[in-house]
Amino acid sequence: MKFPIAWRLGLVLVMAGLLGTGLTGYFAYQASREQLVNASEERLLTATNVLMRQVTVALDDVKADVQLIARHPQAARILQRSTPGFQSLSEDNVAKIFEGMMSVHPEYFQIRLIESANHGLERIRVDRGMGGLLRITGDDLQEKGHYPYVFETLQLPAEGIYVSPAMINHETGAHAGEERPALQVAAPIRDAAQHAIGLIVINVDLQGLFAQLAADLPPELKLYLANTRGDYLIHPDPSRSFAFDRGQDARVQDEFPAVAAKLDEHTREGWHLVTANLASSPVALVAAFDQKRILGMQGGNGFILGLSQPLASVLAESEQLASIIFWIVLSFSALSILLAIVLARALNRPLYRIVEEVRRFSADGKIGTLPVKRKDEIGELAHSIQQMEKQIQHQIDDLQMQQEMLDHLASHDSLTGLPNRRMFLDRLEHALARAKRQNEQLLLLFVDLDNFKTINDTHGHAAGDGVLQAVAQRLRGLLRESDTAARLGGDEFIILLEGEWNDAQIAQMVDKVSTALAAPIPHQDIELHSGGSIGYSRFPQDGHTASTLIAAADQAMYHCKTSGR
Repeated sequence: MKFPIAWRLGLVLVMAGLLGTGLTGYFAYQASREQLVNASEERLLTATNVLMRQVTVALDDVKADVQLIARHPQAARILQRSTPGFQSLSEDNVAKIFEGMMSVHPEYFQIRLIESANHGLERIRVDRGMGGLLRITGDDLQEKGHYPYVFETLQLPAEGIYVSPAMINHETGAHAGEERPALQVAAPIRDAAQHAIGLIVINVDLQGLFAQLAADLPPELKLYLANTRGDYLIHPDPSRSFAFDRGQDARVQDEFPAVAAKLDEHTREGWHLVTANLASSPVALVAAFDQKRILGMQGGNGFILGLSQPLASVLAESEQLASIIFWIVLSFSALSILLAIVLARALNRPLYRIVEEVRRFSADGKIGTLPVKRKDEIGELAHSIQQMEKQIQHQIDDLQMQQEMLDHLASHDSLTGLPNRRMFLDRLEHALARAKRQNEQLLLLFVDLDNFKTINDTHGHAAGDGVLQAVAQRLRGLLRESDTAARLGGDEFIILLEGEWNDAQIAQMVDKVSTALAAPIPHQDIELHSGGSIGYSRFPQDGHTASTLIAAADQAMYHCKTSGR
């Protein structure tokens, strides 16, 4: 029995309709999966890069702290053994500096002043115990001259920094730091004849440092940290962390084979990589890794930092989209059977157009023109696909906005909203280049708040945070748009002022800043009084580089503070 031509045409059109809607659903589904995976990879890579920048900034802060103490004049006087009364006072003052730094940095579990004589005897040591900060004295001070971080640091030049490889701290007497992952950052102390007479060592809790940096990550993101050989330092499975310290083998290149090729490149500038682990792990993962060399770290080492996310969570939204596409296809197929003969010519053109637009969207991500104004099933299909494309585009826009937010967090202080040290140094370098090119001047004001520790100790950290926020707001109100005020850390602020400044103008500006700092700060039902010590430096009179200008302003501020504020 032969089917009438209408039935045959209808059957062909029905099959064509099924094929068209099936292809549309397939390409839309594949495009959505690809877009979701690509967006997840970009997000992971962005988060990894930002986290690595935060790690670099955190380690730079540790280096700056250890250099600051090493350059402190009382540290050298202690090692040169002045009169007993003055010696004891100097040791107490330096110990208080140690305690202040450790109270601000919970990742520091030990700071020590070690002399080069007497087999590297510890002169001052402050540990973080289970109940708080402990100053170790008397016979509990140990000889450390046989440790590499002591004798290698003493061989460094005056401005040299020693950074140990990441390791498990096996030294006894470190209290909360015993048997924990640690980094040792040290700087030599030299006398007037440039002889190494001792060193400052800060022991950093590596796991605590990364826990702070990764605290804001979503729970589904897992953190990996390895050295440049690929040995795991931090892994979601604690049994794989520091396996090499136990004589075992757990490496990132074994779990993520794509990393092995990057390790063989031996790049000095570092590398980044997006990869997937679909075979060697029970759960399929999408992962991003970033490797960076750390200046001063022994053995040319650095870190490989990675973040991973389960592939199932990335594609969860595509499963919902697949269900929507399935019902769209099913509905359209039922209607196409009833209207096949009448709408044969009308069906081919819009379906082909939809397929082409979906293909174009999957290729370049641009939303095209779809026949959404039709009042039939084709219009419904086109509208659903358009909504899907807008949804995917919206997700991409959200990821870009999150990336901008991460970049903002990486360059601004989270408490005050002022630029942080990294962003300030970048602006200072640009301002210096412009000033040198145009033969202009620059002015730096280095501000250190007075009585800030007393406010923190007396009224709590909420009061201290309020003081820092109020100071930041007042500094912003004093400056022009072309000027920059930044928070270096703790209670230290720095101001960059461009243009020509004579002595009278500088005195007037310093007086304005000092007056603003001295004004009382309301907190709850009381008024807090802080004030600040201010030192300044000028380009080109006091230096030609960012570091020399900051150091000159810091030294001037220190002179101001020690001369009675």
